[in-house]
Parts: sequence; C-alpha cells; structure tokens
Amino acid sequence: MRVLVVTAVAAERDAVCAAAEPCDGMTLPGGHELRRAAGLPVTLDALAAGVGPAAAAAGTATALTAAALAGQPYDLVVSAGIGGGFSPGPGSGAPLGSVVVADAIVAGDLGAESPDGFVPVTELGFGTVVHRPDPALVRAVAAASGAAVGPVVTVSTVTGSASRAAELAERHPGVRAEAMEGFGVAEAAAAHGVPVLEIRTISNAVGPRDRAAWRIGDALAALTDAFRTLPGALTAATGPAPEPLPHVPEETP
Repeated sequence: MRVLVVTAVAAERDAVCAAAEPCDGMTLPGGHELRRAAGLPVTLDALAAGVGPAAAAAGTATALTAAALAGQPYDLVVSAGIGGGFSPGPGSGAPLGSVVVADAIVAGDLGAESPDGFVPVTELGFGTVVHRPDPALVRAVAAASGAAVGPVVTVSTVTGSASRAAELAERHPGVRAEAMEGFGVAEAAAAHGVPVLEIRTISNAVGPRDRAAWRIGDALAALTDAFRTLPGALTAATGPAPEPLPHVPEETP
C-alpha cells in the first residue's frame, strides 16, 4: 500500500517521519521535497506542501501526478498536522494534546456573506464543501490512535475570537478541529480518484489567540505517536497485500 501524507510545514512532516525513521529525500517537480519512510509495512511518503488550502491542493496534485506518471500511484492520501481544537462538549470539541480523525473534511468558510448570514458555495450552485472519508477506515485509524472522530473544518484565516469560534461551531455541528489544509488535500485527492483521510493533533484552542497556552511540542509528539499506529490500522482496515502468484516455469517441448 502506498500512502501520501501531506502536511503544511516541515516540522509536521518531520514529526510524521519520526514515526518511521529514517526518511530518504527526493525532489518533486516544482521543487517540493518528498520524504520516504523506510521499514514500514506500507510505503509512506511525507510532503510539506505549504500553508493554506491552495498550497495544499497544488502540492498534493503534484505528488499524485508524479507518482501516477511513474507507474506507482498512491492508494491513500492523508492530510496531517497540528490544529486548533474546539471547546469540548457533548459529541464535539477536542482538548489540547488529543488526536482527531475527520469523518468529514469541510470547507469552513468557502462561500459568500449575505444579509441573512453565511451562504456555502454549494448553495450558490458551485462545487462542494465536504469530503467524507471511508467510515471503516476512519474507525480503524481512530481506534488504533485513540482519536476522537468528527468534522474538521478547513479555513483560510485562523480563528482568533470567541464569536468566530461560536459561529463555526454553530455552522458545523459536532466540529472537532480547525486547520488550513485538509479540504485542499481532499480536493486534489478526489480529482485523482484517491481516498483521503485527515488526522489532526490539537495544539491550541479555537478562539482568542493565546500563544502562551499553545502546546505545539506536545501536539507534534502526539502526531508522531498517531503515525506509529497508522500502518497497523491500515492493514486491519484493508487487509494485507495479496501474495504474488508463484512463478510456474513453462514446459519445454
């Protein structure tokens, strides 16, 4: 099984690679550096594509295209990294240091403002605003990593106020986390017909920005731990790769 993991920044990519060192480097078209983890039951390539949904989509599409042209297409794309957690509540939210696996990868602010409030782009007659990963895969990965399951919203502007946090929570019931890349990764994966997951570890609370309360180091360590469990979860969810057929020599007349 070949898995492409897309992060925003190098620190997140390196946290993924730390789950299966060493990681060998290679350069993709456009200058993106891909890191390939050795010694795993799955082939895992990690890419730091940049911050925001546009950079994430472009980097993901580049890696998927390069792999397909090389005759080694990916079987799964994972958007991964740290993110903000919404205030815990019944069936929603995520505390600092926890892991979230998205059952819905949502464009949190793709649409238009109107006198009656926010209008998602789908109601304007365009595109989509949600990608839903395979439920069995979500359950397997969440069970292995001890993660909470729920929607993760992708935003282009990080939330910095209580009112904005409340607005997003009301608009997206059950939302667990906020990040900036998942929907872009999912759009590129969908265009290539490749399944997608999103895994986030929580470094800060969604709401007023309080840098002193952020726990980036803890979230990166949690990301490494989550990816240590990923190969086993994928094998459990999809089954082991089939054994190659034995070679039967042709009879000589």
